[in-house]
Amino acid sequence: MIYEGVLTKMKTELKETVQYYMIFEQDFLNVNQVIDKKLSINFLHYFCLNCEKEKKIFTNGVCYQCFSTLPEMGEWVMRPELSTAHLGQEDRDLDYEQKAQLQPHIVYLANSSNVKVGVTRKSQVPTRWIDQGAHEAIEIVEVPNRYLAGITEVALKEHVSDKTNWRRMLTNDLKDLDLQQIKEDLKQYLPEEVKDYYLASSKELEIKFPVLNYPAKCRSLNLQKTLFYEGVLKGVKGQYLIFEDGTVFNVRKHEGYGVALTVQ
Repeated sequence: MIYEGVLTKMKTELKETVQYYMIFEQDFLNVNQVIDKKLSINFLHYFCLNCEKEKKIFTNGVCYQCFSTLPEMGEWVMRPELSTAHLGQEDRDLDYEQKAQLQPHIVYLANSSNVKVGVTRKSQVPTRWIDQGAHEAIEIVEVPNRYLAGITEVALKEHVSDKTNWRRMLTNDLKDLDLQQIKEDLKQYLPEEVKDYYLASSKELEIKFPVLNYPAKCRSLNLQKTLFYEGVLKGVKGQYLIFEDGTVFNVRKHEGYGVALTVQ
């Protein structure tokens, strides 16, 4: 079976085991159903997800020109503490930024390779945790805008990491931790502006990923350097496909890449 189209971030469903779907213009693939089968990936062309031109992808599925101008690519996305929509101040497009920033946001703890603090829109829970490959996560605060979430993250990352080690996450070099206790320990470091938004009753969520075997070591497949790859799919975690030979493929990093996927 051949699936051809432009890669976008895999859609997910939180079930007993996370369900993954690759969505193409004319078709879709439930990735869980092809685990333990041979899968080939053939790079065909670039396709900017914004301007729809066949231009080299810079990041997030778009070309450099689109990345430089789109409001959703502003620096406040990666650094929420730089959000200014709550002040009525525009970065690239105030209307877009108000819609994106002035909505409920969650600051959370997730355990994927280690405990990390992160920020996401409330509407993206638990999708954000799944995409990060977190096998457990808990909400710390729910705030009304992105700026407050950002300053909370800045304060807490003085005491806990804000990064994920993708290699540890994909080799399953993990420890089960008491996120409830860590959350309570971090409460004292919350900025004054957000202390009233602390979620005292939030509970830890456990997430199970569809992986048959984790690799002892892993190496990343880059379609810019390797135009064709074939291997036996052994699982999916985060936004990564995990193959029998230790190759891992970050689907999200390859958004905007036109490919042909062949399942045998």
